[in-house]
This record gives sequence, structure tokens and C-alpha cells, in this order.
Amino acid sequence: MPQSIQRIFGVIAAVGLLISLCTFTVSENELAVRSQFREIVGTDYAPGLHFKLPIDTVRKFERRIVSQSFEGETFLTSENRGLIVDYYVKWRIKDAGRYAQSFGNDPGAAGQRLSDIVKDGIKNAVAQRTLQEIVSAERTAFTGDMFDRASKSAESLGLELIDTRVQKIGLPPDVESRVYASMQQSFSRLARQLRGEGEKEALRIRAEADRKRTEILSIAARDALKIRGAADSKAAATYASAYGRNPEFYAFYRSIQAYKNSLGKEGDIMVVSPDSDFFKYMRNPNAGSR
Repeated sequence: MPQSIQRIFGVIAAVGLLISLCTFTVSENELAVRSQFREIVGTDYAPGLHFKLPIDTVRKFERRIVSQSFEGETFLTSENRGLIVDYYVKWRIKDAGRYAQSFGNDPGAAGQRLSDIVKDGIKNAVAQRTLQEIVSAERTAFTGDMFDRASKSAESLGLELIDTRVQKIGLPPDVESRVYASMQQSFSRLARQLRGEGEKEALRIRAEADRKRTEILSIAARDALKIRGAADSKAAATYASAYGRNPEFYAFYRSIQAYKNSLGKEGDIMVVSPDSDFFKYMRNPNAGSR
């Protein structure tokens, strides 16, 4: 190979090496920290190509959210009862410079440190409550208190705490049966109390309904008697007015009604004198005429 070509390749290689020593790229999923003699000189790098000095060192970290689960952690309630809690933590790097100073290139150390912070918060929240309060409350009720404090601690390390939730709350096997039996008795007492209050209220409502029913029926009977009395009075006055115009016809009509109601019924026996007034119109149909 001619020396001129070798020189050209040598220059190209030297230029390429110089470019590689003086540039670096950052992807959309990365954060970069540029340091010089272990002193951080640059952190805010957007995705793309950037320049540096050959003596500079560039460290890259994951920009995306990291999820970590922790199982079987034991906490004590205010009654000194043990709880087995499973929880998870979601976090990401917020300040690459602080993160690099706190943990270097070890992402596992960051997750463990954040887990310790969250664990301390859950421990304090559980220690302030009884077992019944923890079981009956929403899981976010006692994790919400420690979330703000844990977020501030994480921010000092260059981290952003996205979310932390309790996934499962369990009891040690030796106390689980006793706790469930105690809770069952408590709920049974509450059920009996509510049932008794319901029956008492039902009796009160039923008695009130019966009283109103009796009152309504008495008022209706009273009004019916008034209406019936007024109608009977009006009917009697109407009959009296009609029959007063012809008393003889009224007497004849009453006799016909008496014959109809007394005679011609099978099995009836009536002992009456033939010349009594009962047979007056049968002996002489014109008995009442003048």
C-alpha cells in the first residue's frame, strides 16, 4: 500500500478518534452527566449530539420510570401486633447531578435507599394505628401521610417518587385465626345491635301507622253517619211530603207492603182475626175511599 494512502487512513483514524473523544450522544431515554476529574461540570443535556473535552467523563442514566416491588416486610401496630406488608415503589431520576453524587452508577443502591425511606414512612403510619383501623381503612389512608415526607427525602437524592402503594396486608399465621375470630364477634355484635334498632324502628312505624289508620277510620265512620243521617232525614221529609198529599193512598200502600211481606211464604203460620184491620183492604178495596 502506498505511503500516501496510509497517511490518509491514519489522518481519518486520528480524526475519528478525536471526534469520539470530543463528542457524545444522549438518547430520549437517557440522562447524561459530564464530569472532569470527578467534578460534575454539566448535567442538562437534551437528546442529541454534544461536545466534551477528551479528559471529560460522561455517565448516562435511565430516564424512564423504575418500578420495584417489596414483599414480606413486617411492621408493628400500636397494639404491638405484627403485620406482613407487600408494597411497591415507582420512581425516576429527577436531578442527574445529585443522583450521580449520591449513588454513582449503581441503580440498585438508589432503589434500596428509596425503599428504606418508604419503609420508614409505612412503619410510622402503621405504628400509629390499631389493627382494626388498618384493616377497615382504605390502604391509601395511611400511605398518603408518609408520601409527602418520602418525596422530600427522595428529592434530596436527585430522585422523584412517582407512586407508592400497599399491595397486600397479611397477618402472621399464629395470630390470623384469633384476629379473624375477634373481628367476627365484633361484626356479630354490630349486626345484632343494628337488627335490634331496626326492629324497634319498625314497631314504632307500625304503631304510628295503626294509630293513623284508626283515626282515619273513625273520622270516616263519623262522616258516614252524618251523611247517612242527613240523607235519612231528607228521605223521611220527602216521603212525608209525598204521602201527606194523599194519606189514604199511603195507608193502602203500607197495607199492600204488609201483605207482600207476610203472606204467601211457605211454612209460615199467622193467626189473625178475619175482621181485624189487617184485612181491611182485602175485605173492601174501597175501604179507604170517601
